[in-house]
Amino acid sequence: MKKIIIAIIAAVMALPTCAQYDSYRVQDNGYSNFMDEYNIYYGLRLGLAVGSVHSDDPRLDGGSSQSGLNFGGVVGIQLSPTTPVCLETGLFYTEKGGKGVIDGVKFTFDLNYLEIPILVKYKYELDDNFSVQPFGGGYIAFGIGGKVKNYKERESCSSFSSDYFKRFDGGLRIGCGLEYSMIYAEAAYEFGLANICHSDFDSSRNGCLYINCGVNF
Repeated sequence: MKKIIIAIIAAVMALPTCAQYDSYRVQDNGYSNFMDEYNIYYGLRLGLAVGSVHSDDPRLDGGSSQSGLNFGGVVGIQLSPTTPVCLETGLFYTEKGGKGVIDGVKFTFDLNYLEIPILVKYKYELDDNFSVQPFGGGYIAFGIGGKVKNYKERESCSSFSSDYFKRFDGGLRIGCGLEYSMIYAEAAYEFGLANICHSDFDSSRNGCLYINCGVNF
């Protein structure tokens, strides 16, 4: 939780710099002309990930949620000059996982991923500065670290091992964003479709709620 609070404070402190950049980008210069001509935007995102792991195997069932950090960057392009539909992708570091209890023993799964979302976003403009942006699509992710912690034995081991989880994950993402000028906020949920456990008979799948804020350039 300390990491999340520090990251949010850093984002708030960066807002004045973003405001200065906003005044620059509206000036007549080659950069803004290029971005406007091809309807390209990019942005930064920072927020909270609330994950859980649902499994048929009681050892791997972290159905109780736990929170982590989510941050990254996005780039998008409007698919048609006359239609406010955009294709957006990016790269994120996200901390998923879950926690549970077996025979009175508390355990947690930390599953940290590099993730690429691929989304179709519709921009409904309420006025010149404010828009509502529902979106849907999918994601692919690769596990880069994390621990399984047993609080009774006070032991921990790698989450991505033959006894626990596969590194590859993928699924669906749906959500909605709000943009005011260049300030952006969104809420989204991911439904994991990939079986992230090694068993041929059981399945384990990620679920994750995101609440992000950021800026678009």
